Amino acid sequence: MHLTPTMERFVLHWGEMGTRWGVNRSVAQIHALLYLSPNPLPAEDIAETLSMARSNVSNSIRELQSYGLISVTHRIGDRRDHFQAETDPWEILLRIAEERKKREIDPALTMLRQCAIEAEEQPGTDPYVRERITRMLGFVESLTGWYEQMKRLPRPAMVAIVNAGAKIAAFLKK
Repeated sequence: MHLTPTMERFVLHWGEMGTRWGVNRSVAQIHALLYLSPNPLPAEDIAETLSMARSNVSNSIRELQSYGLISVTHRIGDRRDHFQAETDPWEILLRIAEERKKREIDPALTMLRQCAIEAEEQPGTDPYVRERITRMLGFVESLTGWYEQMKRLPRPAMVAIVNAGAKIAAFLKK
């Protein structure tokens, strides 16, 4: 696949953004390339296009598959796996959010719940500490509950809420 200057800029920037989001640069660049590609690509073409080691591409593909951001397809007469990216930005957002929740928020909730129980049960726990832990737990549980409600909404309702939020924010600035 040949990258135009615009495509290259997109891929490089997506890679930089990925590092800011805690994702390996190579993973983000491969995702960007597959997102832009009109056709599924085999790993060898990805490696060649992005000048990456084949092993790096394989590891990155596995990570993208674990997020549900890319899938495997096959072509008649070609035994290689070809990869394609999810192209709906809303679906990409929801898949990333769900995976980040599983990997980051759920373990944090478990830890906060355990700390809240321990703070109640342990004699001598400073009430200030207990209150801070309880407040943080309540905050994270509230956000998690909001997320669970939002992800069940039909897409048009989600879009309407985002658009309404932007209008409300603009109104409040006035």
